[in-house]
Amino acid sequence: MNSELKKLYTETIKAHNDGPFHFEKIGDAPYTIKAYNPICGDRFEIFVDSSSTKINTLHFHGFGCAISKASTSILTKSIEGKNLREAFDIICKFLRFIDKGLKDNEALSPDFLAFSGVHDFPERYDCATLSWREMKKFLESKITIR
Repeated sequence: MNSELKKLYTETIKAHNDGPFHFEKIGDAPYTIKAYNPICGDRFEIFVDSSSTKINTLHFHGFGCAISKASTSILTKSIEGKNLREAFDIICKFLRFIDKGLKDNEALSPDFLAFSGVHDFPERYDCATLSWREMKKFLESKITIR
């Protein structure tokens, strides 16, 4: 693997790809979010158990490249147990980070920093953000966004 690709495939990404957080189908989940990228074929289902104010549990299943699978794993780990507004804010922060729009003083999760290599590989942007964008749409339908 060349040195540029090594920057993209960090240890965190490799760990989440090899042993993803809550990677299992949940047949009776109250909500199922489908994240599909027809260009590259990444396809995940995110199983959400939430109340009107909180995300209780998240699981996911499907297939895709290491970037999309690790990113979806980090999404589920990052927002499970959070209230809906807090989860929405975390998602927005991750998407701003991927878009290179964070302010220097914004604290980032070490898991988010694992995706800094995506900035050098714009073709991997959709892989890193696929599930995050779909979860954001779901939350927008559940909470009032100002």
